[in-house]
Amino acid sequence: MFGLFRKKKRDLPPPFWKTKGLAEMSKGEWESLCDGCGRCCLNKLENEATREILYTDVACRLLDTDSCRCSSYEDRKRFVPECQILTPRMVKKLGWLPSTCAYRLISEGQDLYWWHPLVSGDAETVHYAGISVRGRVVSERDTDDLENHVVGWPK
Repeated sequence: MFGLFRKKKRDLPPPFWKTKGLAEMSKGEWESLCDGCGRCCLNKLENEATREILYTDVACRLLDTDSCRCSSYEDRKRFVPECQILTPRMVKKLGWLPSTCAYRLISEGQDLYWWHPLVSGDAETVHYAGISVRGRVVSERDTDDLENHVVGWPK
């Protein structure tokens, strides 16, 4: 008898990322799209001849390499002036955003992966799935030799 009052999955409205474009999202919805992987916080090099972006395993000095979150998110531009603040318009222009990035996926009309916290309901699944930079990076505070830290895995 009590089962009659439980909402069935098919009766629930679709999640906001399936019904809204990036520009239509509230600030809270926008911020929740970040899966906490930390990949966008990796230092990148650009091959001047080919314009190819090369990823390194060197993280921004503000990235907490355990939580994979910015340690000074609200003030990050003050400490790291070159930090790119994502906007719906910027997402399409930043070709270096990882292919797994929720902002990129939504802008391309794709769905989020199973490990995204909005899908799984658990902020740790991005780490369990091996998507995050946790345990794979060094802080730029500990090295200044980016050329010897080029890696292929963030793509």
